[in-house]
Amino acid sequence: MGSPEFDHYSSSYDDLLKDPLRDRFTGNESLFFHQRKCELIRSFFRRRKAATAGLSYLDVGCGKGELVSLLRGDFGRVAGCDVSAEMMEGIQGVETRVQTDGLRVPFADGEFDLVTAVCVYHHVPVEARPALTAEICRVLRPGGIFCIVEHNPANPVTRTIVSRTPVDANAILLPGGESKELALQAGLGRPAVEYFLYFPKSLYRFAGWLEPLLAKVPLGGQYAVFSEKR
Repeated sequence: MGSPEFDHYSSSYDDLLKDPLRDRFTGNESLFFHQRKCELIRSFFRRRKAATAGLSYLDVGCGKGELVSLLRGDFGRVAGCDVSAEMMEGIQGVETRVQTDGLRVPFADGEFDLVTAVCVYHHVPVEARPALTAEICRVLRPGGIFCIVEHNPANPVTRTIVSRTPVDANAILLPGGESKELALQAGLGRPAVEYFLYFPKSLYRFAGWLEPLLAKVPLGGQYAVFSEKR
């Protein structure tokens, strides 16, 4: 997950993600994926009856900042960090910092109420994943939430798209159970897996209400694991 690789991709990143299957799923609007993650996070806090306006939020591996930009108005403080300064160049209205070390988060202990890592871990060597999780736990406040979002390797369409995406050439996908175990090893409590991205955009407009009913069925295109710092 070193910066030279993603600095090299930054100018053509969106083009490198293009894939016929992916484009059919999103209706050629890649923002659809970010919007779904945004909805997932909002739904999580609604279920907890927790207001987010006074909370602080950090996206680790924020890339071009699509998710932090969508959630900028939901939280009192929003920040992002990434190993690639060039990927973050276009982000506006959000505090950003460069991760000079991919396994270090450049913020102080206990600064954030929510930390997300979206499609980051599959770029991290398997043996280094516990260290990154412990580091994310460090910057969380007690009671804070860590949300890891990853591609679901149990979904054959996901595996096909990842296998032919240049930016994922070295990706090692991790199942939901591994993400839960990483949270537990870091001392985070109550990790729960929620699967989503069952329906393409064209169907989601009409059948999206079904996705929460399928959240425990491990076949969605991606999944989220929410866990809490004790």
